[in-house]
Amino acid sequence: MDRSRFVQLTLLAFGLVLASFVVRGTTRLVASYELAVMLSAPLLFASVLLIAGLVLLATLDVTGIRPME
Repeated sequence: MDRSRFVQLTLLAFGLVLASFVVRGTTRLVASYELAVMLSAPLLFASVLLIAGLVLLATLDVTGIRPME
């Protein structure tokens, strides 16, 4: 993976976090708290998985096991 792709995925992860909060907040205006959490949870879960994968890739790059191009 090249560094520009890594940066794009990082921005996507933070965008998913932001979208999760926006979905939760706007849904909370018109529906119950439980529904708002249920709708925003998949976005937050996807962003956590993406960030965990990116941390793993960055760790592998720093240690020299799998350098980025």
